[in-house]
Amino acid sequence: MENDGESSSEVQTDISSDVTRRPNSDLKKLLTFKVYKRRWFVLLVLCLLNCSNATLWLTFAPVADQSAQYLKVTLEEINWLSLVYMVVAIPLSFGTTWMLDTLGLRITLILGSWLNMFGALLRFFGTLVGDGFTVQFSVVMLGQTLGAVAQPLIIFTPTKLAALWFPDHQRATANTIASMSNPLGILLANIISPLMAETSKQIPTLLLVYAVPACIICFLATVGIRSSAPPTPPSASAELSSSEPFVKGLKLLLKNKAYLVLLLCFGSGIAVFTCFSTLLEQILCVQGYTNDFAGLCGALFIVFGIVGAGVLGLYVDKTKKFIEATKINMSFTALACIAFSVVSLMREQKAAVAAVCSFFGFFGFSIYPVAMELSVECSYPVGEATSAGLIFVSGQIQSVLYIMLLQALTKPLADSPLSTCGAAVLSWKVPMLVMAGLCSFFTCCLVIFFHTRYRRLEAEEAATYGTKPSYGSNATERAPSVET
Repeated sequence: MENDGESSSEVQTDISSDVTRRPNSDLKKLLTFKVYKRRWFVLLVLCLLNCSNATLWLTFAPVADQSAQYLKVTLEEINWLSLVYMVVAIPLSFGTTWMLDTLGLRITLILGSWLNMFGALLRFFGTLVGDGFTVQFSVVMLGQTLGAVAQPLIIFTPTKLAALWFPDHQRATANTIASMSNPLGILLANIISPLMAETSKQIPTLLLVYAVPACIICFLATVGIRSSAPPTPPSASAELSSSEPFVKGLKLLLKNKAYLVLLLCFGSGIAVFTCFSTLLEQILCVQGYTNDFAGLCGALFIVFGIVGAGVLGLYVDKTKKFIEATKINMSFTALACIAFSVVSLMREQKAAVAAVCSFFGFFGFSIYPVAMELSVECSYPVGEATSAGLIFVSGQIQSVLYIMLLQALTKPLADSPLSTCGAAVLSWKVPMLVMAGLCSFFTCCLVIFFHTRYRRLEAEEAATYGTKPSYGSNATERAPSVET
C-alpha cells in the first residue's frame, strides 16, 4: 500500500532459489525500490500543463474567421498564431533538452507553467487594449509566442518524468498518459473554441476561458512539485543513471546507428501526422465534405489515437516488446496512410473516410510514447530529454518540409462542382500519393534497418544480478563511445 508524502510502498524483486546468479554485493539495495504516491500528482500536473498548452496552440484555428474579424487582420496572420509554435520550438529544443538533463524536472516544469500562464493572460489582455488593431494583434502574438516557448519545456518532459518517478513496469504507461494529454488538448480546443466564440465579440471570453486553467495549473506546479526526483529511486536505472553531459550525449547519439534510423524514420512519421492534421480540411473539402465532417474525422483521429496509445502502453509495460510494437504499428500506419490517400479522393464516402481516419489514429498515435521510450532504451545512458527531444525536433523540421512540398505539388482545379473550399479549389491527388509514398518508404526503412538492444533494461538487470543479458535485437551490438 502506498502512503502520501515520504511514505512509500516497496516493490520487491523476487529471486527463486534455483537461480544461480547472485546480486552484486555493492548494490543489494537495488533489490528493493520505493515508489511514492506523489508521482501521480506530478504526472497529473504535467498532463494538465500539456493539455493547457495544446489548447493555447490551437485556440484560433477553429474560429479563424471570427478571430480575424475581431483583431482586424487577415486569415494568413491568424494562421501565424498557430505556426509560431512550430517556428519557435525548433531553435529552442536544444536548450530545453539541456535544461531538463542538467537543471532538472522541477525547474523546467515550473518555468514552463509560468510561461504558459503569462502567455494565456497576455492574449486575454491583448484583446482588451484600445481600438488600435495593430497593438491588439501584436500583444496576442506575443502571448502566443510565450506559449510556444513553453511548449518544448512541457512536451519533452514525459520520458524524463517516467524514468525518474515510475518503476520499470509503469514507465511506458506513464509516458503514454503524459504524451496523450497533448492531443486531448487539441481535441478540446476544436470543441471549445467553436462553442464559445460563435461571433467575433466572444473572442475575449474565449481567451479568458483558456487563461483560467493555465493560472490554476501554474499554482499547482509551483506549490506542488517540490523536487525533480523522489527521495529514493523507483528502479535500478534511476539509481545508477547519471546522464551523460549534453555535448557528449549528442556525440553518442550521432554514433548510434539504431538511434539515427529511429530519428529519421519516426521523425518522418511525426511529419505525416502533422500534415494530416494541418491539411485535413483542405483535402476533404475538394470532394464536397463539409467543415463539420472534417472536424469529426479529426476528432475520431485523436480519440482512437488516445485509445490505441493506452492499449499499447499497457501491453509494452508488461512485455517490454518496444521494437515489435513500433514496427507493427508503423506498418499498419503506412497502410492507413495509403488507404486515406485513396478514399479522400472519392465523393460521398463518409463512412469509409471516417473509418480510415479512426484506423489511422488508432495505430499512428499509439506509436508516439512507445517510440519515445524506445529512443531512451537504444541510447542509454544519454539523457532522456536529449534522446526524445531530438526526435521531436526531427519531426518538426520534417513537418515544415513536408507541408511545403505537399502544398507545392497541388494544382488548381478548373471545375469542382461539389467543392466546399470556397474560391480557391486545389487538387490534392498527387500530394496525397506522395505522402503515402514517403510514409511507406520510411516505414520499410525502420522495419528493415532498425535493430538495437534495450540498454536501459540491460543496465537494470546487470545492476541487480551482475550479469548482462540481452534484450531486443542484435544482441552483439555495442554501445558507441566518445573519447573525452
